[in-house]
Amino acid sequence: MAEKFDILSEDFVPTAVINEPLPCPEENLKKTKVINGRGEREMVLGRNVHTTSLAVTEPESNDEFTGDKEAYMASVLARYRKTLVERTKYHLGYPYNLDFDYGALGQLQHFSINNLGDPFIESNYGVHSRPFEVGVLDWFARLWEIERDDYWGYITNCGTEGNLHGILVGREVFPDGILYASSESHYSVFKAARMYRMECERVDTLISGEIDCADFRQKLLANKDKPAILNVNIGTTVKGAVDDLDLVIKTLEECGFSHDRFYIHCDGALFGLMMPFVKRASAPKVTFNKPIGSVSVSGHKFVGCPMPCGVQITRMKHIKVLSNNVEYLASRDATIMGSRNGHAPLFLWYTLSRKGYKGFQKEVQKCLRNAHYLKDRLREAGISAMLNELSSTVVFERPRDEEFVRRWQLACQGDIAHVVVMPSVTIEKLDHFLKDLVENRSVWYEEYGSQLPCLVKDVGIKNCICPAHK
Repeated sequence: MAEKFDILSEDFVPTAVINEPLPCPEENLKKTKVINGRGEREMVLGRNVHTTSLAVTEPESNDEFTGDKEAYMASVLARYRKTLVERTKYHLGYPYNLDFDYGALGQLQHFSINNLGDPFIESNYGVHSRPFEVGVLDWFARLWEIERDDYWGYITNCGTEGNLHGILVGREVFPDGILYASSESHYSVFKAARMYRMECERVDTLISGEIDCADFRQKLLANKDKPAILNVNIGTTVKGAVDDLDLVIKTLEECGFSHDRFYIHCDGALFGLMMPFVKRASAPKVTFNKPIGSVSVSGHKFVGCPMPCGVQITRMKHIKVLSNNVEYLASRDATIMGSRNGHAPLFLWYTLSRKGYKGFQKEVQKCLRNAHYLKDRLREAGISAMLNELSSTVVFERPRDEEFVRRWQLACQGDIAHVVVMPSVTIEKLDHFLKDLVENRSVWYEEYGSQLPCLVKDVGIKNCICPAHK
């Protein structure tokens, strides 16, 4: 196995500020009021958005007009690029690292690269990127401490596919097992339960968003006759909470579940790549040296790929329950999708090779520092805010203006919103957001004539600074 990496040094100061240049943003977009004080939009199934769509037009039969159409399409794409540049300036609520440059891979865009079947078995299709895919998988196997001969994995199309695959393996290993997942697990976990017709138990969470192992214990004891399939969150979607893997395993063992009667899938969509580089006594290390079955991580989040993708790794002994021979491919297949984006492994391989473990170490440090900076500045401005110890997701009160939420692309749930501090989020960008938020917030509360909201139920008494708890 490769050497161990502890990236956060003893003198690491999370509240230190790292300044980086940021282009001057354009002036504020026109503000609009929301339909209620909490800033929610009505979501209507099947809403007609055709008025904003770009119609596909048929080519002209007259060749004289071909040049005009090419020019028109070029202008549409140029305007779209301008929109992307502008919206990227105000990107804070979703965990995507937008700081990347893949110009070197432009020479490969003309090829139809499809990684059919098993990544480790050659198929008849020759235009693939399997050597890059396996190289990426080996890198993550070293990170999560499992030997090459003991693991199987593949590059997925997104984090959801990783969860669908991990839970499917768990179900195939234990066909009569019960799926346990905390209420703050990603919605794809519950989607998997519906797709696979699995019995599913929602487990309560603590204020932090971590799984409540006391409630987990009660639900396990009520179902001792059936194996347990558990989703463990290495960073929840809304609060960025990391479930205590060690406590989860201890709870299973104390409830009489031996290692051959439970399967643990670790959803590490964002923090699965960050956690190995966080040196904290309280950090529950994710490693296959513990009795876990699989780990998944997204490639378009902390890594920073321009298209959704992910990595899924499981134990070789488990994958045999899914793998089947496919004569058409002259290979085997145990994946969810079959055909896979052959370009994604190239992007992942390129970034991992450029940054390496040490490069990700620096980016994790910067994200944690800048997240502390944002949390402290919010509280200084009188805004309730929470930041879990092992997280770069800053939770705060939900803005009352829907246009503000849309402009900054914030993710909201109930009375809270969050900013996910990624490597591409600079101090300058956070300062711009804070200034905009504070200025608008004074107007919102003047218009509504209401007091500061109480967020005790969402962030806990120590993080709520409403008049009743300040």
